[in-house]
Amino acid sequence: MEALFVWLNGVIWSKALIALCLGAGLWFSFRTRFMQVRGLVEMTRLTFSGQSSEAGVSSFQALALSMAGRIGIGNIAGVATAIYYGGPGAIFWMWVMGFLGASTSYIESTLAQIYKEKDAEGRYRGGPAYYIEKAMGLKWYALAFAFATLVAAGLLMPGVQANAIADSIVNACRGGLCGSLEGQWLGMPALTAFKLGIGLAVSALLAVIIFGGVRRIATFAEVVVPFMAVGYILMAIVVMVVNYDFVPEMFRIIFSSAFGMHAGFGAMLGLAVEWGVKRGIYANEAGQGTGPHAAAAAEVSHPAKQGYVQAFAIYFDTMLICTSTAFLILATGMYNVAGPDGTMLQHALPGVEPGSGFPQHGIESVLPGWGAGFVAMALFFFAFTTIMAYYYMAETNLTYLNNHRARPRRVLLLRLGIIGMVVFGAVRTAEMAWTLGDIGVGLMAWLNIVAILIVQKPALLALRDYERQKKLGLDPVFDPDALGIRNAGFWKGRG
Repeated sequence: MEALFVWLNGVIWSKALIALCLGAGLWFSFRTRFMQVRGLVEMTRLTFSGQSSEAGVSSFQALALSMAGRIGIGNIAGVATAIYYGGPGAIFWMWVMGFLGASTSYIESTLAQIYKEKDAEGRYRGGPAYYIEKAMGLKWYALAFAFATLVAAGLLMPGVQANAIADSIVNACRGGLCGSLEGQWLGMPALTAFKLGIGLAVSALLAVIIFGGVRRIATFAEVVVPFMAVGYILMAIVVMVVNYDFVPEMFRIIFSSAFGMHAGFGAMLGLAVEWGVKRGIYANEAGQGTGPHAAAAAEVSHPAKQGYVQAFAIYFDTMLICTSTAFLILATGMYNVAGPDGTMLQHALPGVEPGSGFPQHGIESVLPGWGAGFVAMALFFFAFTTIMAYYYMAETNLTYLNNHRARPRRVLLLRLGIIGMVVFGAVRTAEMAWTLGDIGVGLMAWLNIVAILIVQKPALLALRDYERQKKLGLDPVFDPDALGIRNAGFWKGRG
């Protein structure tokens, strides 16, 4: 079975998907006239404006909810994995993917706002399944995406996050904080029993949040996400200040190896691009179709407003959080790199697998006694909020599959399923957890990117309309009929 999953992952994550993600980001950047650069000030302003309503959450809450999904294990272990398999140059290609992905995020999030609707309980719902059906008119395609996302977000991807939480806590505890992890506990290997306990604890906390509904999820994300992100960035700054003399060399290694010009990593150009883009997509999720679910929940007067906010989310995720992890690893030299033939080109951490151990050792080398615990805590918050966001995405697509109704028994089964997968993922091997997670991400990315390339026009019309109204000194409001946009029933009569 594992061999089947590995094969399937290789098929989904072929070079075609990598080229599609890069190409889509470049195309949308040109089509939006690089709104991710022109609109940076507007992105920042809109992020902290707006209010919630009975039906929707505020722009900031929607941002926090989407950031909860974006900032996860990919921002720590994913960056370390990219460096291990693609060399330091993979970080440059993660930056490229983040920059281009901001425009992709604008397109998909604006589409989610344009074609959102209220469910039977009066809450805003939207996402790729909704705009695929309404803009493309392909119900079967919409159902395929909804089902793929339900399986990916509800079953496949949570295990990656739970596995990373368990591994990071184990790494923090190996110094003796948790006693011996050798021998037998409760009739099973001690390490397995310890991870099982972690999985049960995380699943219990998750149950408290998700059984409270979308408002509790958004409120929790609004408080926790900014706190955890700022703390992590500050730690990276501290490490860089302490190792300031190595910072110029770190940048030289990143840029030279990104283009195959580094003496040690010169043969890894293709791998740097592949792993940088692959992990970049996993980390910032631009084009994957996850961000639009949260974007649709926002209460705004014009769809482009939330498009701007979600474009800003990509900058925050990739340019700040992923970069912080890269600097923690590279500025301290605490990383391994495997060459194309399997030989070790950089082997500063013998016996340490790519993952949270890289930044943990990086911080330990500068601030002894802090690294393992700090990264474990950061990774817990990152991964936990991501699992929480995954549940929201899965519930939204379950609602779509149920004809926009939240069937209580099916919702209960989903909640129990994702809780069970958290426990299962905590005790699985990291390699298997990543394989399942990659399959889920890849399926969603294929379906969503093809869709937004086909139905991009309404989002582009919305951007031009928003900019036109801003030039007139107005607070933009949206009228789909005036723009010739059909099937945007929610907005009719509101403009």
